[in-house]
Amino acid sequence: MERERVWLLDSTMRDGAQGKNISFSVEDKVEILRALDRQGIPYIEAGNPSSGPKDLLFFERARQVPLEHSKLVAFGATCRKFLAPQEDRGIAALCEAGTPAVCIFGKSWDLHVKDVLKTTLEENLRMIGETVAYLKGQGKEVLYDAEHFFDGYRQNPRYAMETVRAARDAGADWVVLCDTNGATLPSDVRRATQQVCRELGCPVGIHCHNDIGCAVAASLAAVEGGARMVQGTYVGFGERCGNANLSTVLPTLQLKMGHPCVEKEQMARLTKTARIISDVANLTLPDSMPYVGGGAFSHKAGMHVDAVHKNSRTFEHISPDLVGNKRHILISEVGGKAVLYHSIRKVDPTMPPDAPEISEVLEDVKARELRGYQYESAEASLQVLILKHLGMHRPHFKLELYRIFSEQEAGVFSTSSAICKVRVGDQYELTADEGRGPVNALDNAVRKAVTRFYPAIARVRLTDYKVRVVEQSANSASRVRVLIESTDGENVWTTVGVSHDIIRASLRAQVDSLEYKLLRDDGIL
Repeated sequence: MERERVWLLDSTMRDGAQGKNISFSVEDKVEILRALDRQGIPYIEAGNPSSGPKDLLFFERARQVPLEHSKLVAFGATCRKFLAPQEDRGIAALCEAGTPAVCIFGKSWDLHVKDVLKTTLEENLRMIGETVAYLKGQGKEVLYDAEHFFDGYRQNPRYAMETVRAARDAGADWVVLCDTNGATLPSDVRRATQQVCRELGCPVGIHCHNDIGCAVAASLAAVEGGARMVQGTYVGFGERCGNANLSTVLPTLQLKMGHPCVEKEQMARLTKTARIISDVANLTLPDSMPYVGGGAFSHKAGMHVDAVHKNSRTFEHISPDLVGNKRHILISEVGGKAVLYHSIRKVDPTMPPDAPEISEVLEDVKARELRGYQYESAEASLQVLILKHLGMHRPHFKLELYRIFSEQEAGVFSTSSAICKVRVGDQYELTADEGRGPVNALDNAVRKAVTRFYPAIARVRLTDYKVRVVEQSANSASRVRVLIESTDGENVWTTVGVSHDIIRASLRAQVDSLEYKLLRDDGIL
């Protein structure tokens, strides 16, 4: 049975930007804005217009971006103590941002009022009420974020309730309860949210941080308690341990709990949007992330694989297509011939189960595993290998030669350089590039050369690079396994290379990566 709609507010560009190693340019934020609008997120919180020139510039730029499904939200604080809202520069900046909605935060915990604001409890209530009323008078939809609500509710429930009543009485469209320290148990969030909903009688939202790993669970518990807005960041990153992960909250609300949030076709964009935002943030999307991670629908054990082939419900809670993800059958010594057959069928759907090519590929995979290869995390390399065995692989390019030059003076590392020669048909490209170390230099040079023939390669970039020693007993002469994760902004794939030479191992993984991209573009994979 379909229940009431739950509205989502994404704070990737504001709360998410407070995460470690996260920094967005104006154009980064515009790209995220467009991706979230296509995803159908109703409210997109984009930053505080009074925090600096970059946010001001973004709001100017955002006015030129047509939004089909979303409202842009400017974020800020209540007016300062002993100051009227119309005299506060921060409130003026909120109005000048030109957004249809604003989100303001105020103190709900008396500890913060006394020790941080250094003012009286009565003055704090005035700041909340007058700020909400003023912004409503300016024609804004007002979302009031009750900062540290649950901590305040635990310590002084009477005063915490007075703060949210002040916002409601002043006309706030939403009163949002914030677990700012991220340490409230989901059961406590549910009980407190129920009480607030009963007493306020106005739309209530939830904003959870993840400091005890319960942000998603607490957000869902708040919805069970009556909240009808969930705030978070799309892939969960944010200050400290992050925020409620909307790419987990959204499908759980809609597919599991029956609360509509977005259209069906927008739900099918869920994984793509997560990858776009992770790419813009220069982060690797964790394989273990629910719904959108590379491992969310991965199967390795032979019995599990067999069961999924017979009935996917046996080991998948939903079809991966619903959220735009894919099923992955991992190749390893655990899976065997049945698992490999599934991978071959992706390349050639007409392949019969008793075809001799299956055994040939399996023997090759086993031999390569003895040399240190591992394909369970490198499905792209496996698919390229299968194409070669089936006679369906025609190399797009050949690396004829390469040379690397590295210099070090007085113990100080300097930039490495690489030269490479690539052949495509009867044409050659000789090029050079630099990088931070020999592997990076060669990577840059090869991409540069191949891009001359295949411009789509310019969109490919490396997102993760892992090296593992395979034969530890051989010390510095050991084989190394290199895993490279690459993306073109929409798809993500991993390739593997093994060698006694780390540069050669890296190069093998890189060549597979570029070949995989070109084979996908050709429609072969």
